Amino acid sequence: MPWTTARRTSAAVAALTPFLLTVFAAAPAQAHGAPTDPVSRVFACSPDGASTGTAACRAAVAANGSPFTAWDNLRVANVNGRDRQTIPDGKLCSGGLPAYKGLDLARSDWPATRLSPGATLTMKYVSTIPHTGTFRMYLTEPGYDPSKPLRWSDLPEQPFAEVKDPALTNGAYRIRMTLPKDRTGRQVLYTIWQNSSTADTYYSCSDVVFAAAAGKQAGGSGAAASPSPSKATEKEAAKEAAKKEPARSPTASAPAVPATPAPSVAGSAAAAAPDSTPVAADSKPSAPMLAGGAAGVLVLTGGAALVLRLRRR
Repeated sequence: MPWTTARRTSAAVAALTPFLLTVFAAAPAQAHGAPTDPVSRVFACSPDGASTGTAACRAAVAANGSPFTAWDNLRVANVNGRDRQTIPDGKLCSGGLPAYKGLDLARSDWPATRLSPGATLTMKYVSTIPHTGTFRMYLTEPGYDPSKPLRWSDLPEQPFAEVKDPALTNGAYRIRMTLPKDRTGRQVLYTIWQNSSTADTYYSCSDVVFAAAAGKQAGGSGAAASPSPSKATEKEAAKEAAKKEPARSPTASAPAVPATPAPSVAGSAAAAAPDSTPVAADSKPSAPMLAGGAAGVLVLTGGAALVLRLRRR
């Protein structure tokens, strides 16, 4: 190659170098992604999400100064597992990146996904290109206060679930995990995706709400079920039932010692019924009254016969 031609080629390369660097810098990274179910803050508040009109998302975009168009690009390079040393407290949801600082707002009205304690969850983590890496999932500790910025101390030291190199299916990783059983109310599911085929680590916050634990009333009130009535209460109920039962008038012909009636099935069922159960009034005379009346008739008849015999003598 003549010297003049080589010189011209070198000059052309030198002139194009800044442009080429700009193009490569603007090219998307090979691993992009974020959770869409349970929905992450960055996706929920992005133009592709469904919560841009909520108060939390409007406040996040205002704090950012720009919308979350690049919802799949919340990544930090060269962390190499030193997450707690690299990402500052209070900036876990943004990864410490100024372009996502609105995600760190301490609010209790972020778009959230309802979950059940101890249930099996399949997270959907959307990604554009498959890459190797490890997903680590953390759930804020019991007693987490959403009105305060998220700190590392709000998360346990170890993840409750960890998955390495899951398959990418239809543009998303689907990661199965079993949720802790001791969480209630509003919590944050914090996901770390550490790539092994790139130098990037991705961070995301998904707000979740756990239903009340079993044994508590619906609606999350936490009130315990009403205890069974005590014996004293049962006695009071029995007295009230006795007061409501209609009084029976005594029979004039009843003997001093009435005959004992035979037990009946209906009587046994009535005895087994709770004291507080109302008893319907019965228009028919009871068995003791019938037995007593019959005995009275026998006594009177016997007495009349004895008087007639004495007169005949």
